[in-house]
Amino acid sequence: MADDEPIPTRASLLQRLKDPADQATWDEFHRTYRGLVHGVARRAGLNETEAEEVVQETFIAVAKKMPEFRYDPAKDSFKGWLLQLTRWRIADQFREREQAALTHPSAFALRASAGKSGTLSPPTGEGRGEGPRPDDDTSRTATVDRIPDPAGPALTAIWDEEWAKHLVNAALARIKRQVNPAHYEIYYLHVILGKSVSEVKRALGVNVGQIYLAKHRVGTLLKRELKKLERALA
Repeated sequence: MADDEPIPTRASLLQRLKDPADQATWDEFHRTYRGLVHGVARRAGLNETEAEEVVQETFIAVAKKMPEFRYDPAKDSFKGWLLQLTRWRIADQFREREQAALTHPSAFALRASAGKSGTLSPPTGEGRGEGPRPDDDTSRTATVDRIPDPAGPALTAIWDEEWAKHLVNAALARIKRQVNPAHYEIYYLHVILGKSVSEVKRALGVNVGQIYLAKHRVGTLLKRELKKLERALA
């Protein structure tokens, strides 16, 4: 989505996704949420290949759900709905690991070693109390529902952190061409990357006054844009 375009609300975006032939909307959806789903999958403990599989399977699940999906903003949270789809696909990948460990131990050792940087213990299912998976067959759902998900709360915390980063990145992309390029560069180095005032001065050849002016102007615009995104995409 371009910076100067209106922000599509969750309701309008989901409505447009009901048309499988609307490639532009599906491309927009992929651009908007791919990084979020991928980042959560990686932090959950999956390797790159597994995380890419989660992205693909999550978006396939969205596509399957769209024809009968009815969005009620008074009851539903798009953020929570997408989390559930992502959680189930992450659990699928850990189940595949478990199966590989039983059937092909040597191959499993190589595959699992690629995911050691993750922060969670592998979940073994969806968790109790989350309800049935709407897009899976009955027998599979019944099996999954009997398995607790010890990583559920931790995964929710990771999702919230990644969602916050997702909103910031989306807001930055929208305001980048709305502000003075020099101000944006100063703000990005100082606030987003956490460089000190002295480091920014040396890197960009600016003075303290310019740094604080850029921080104020870009920061004010960013806060405004974040509020719009939070209302539209939450």
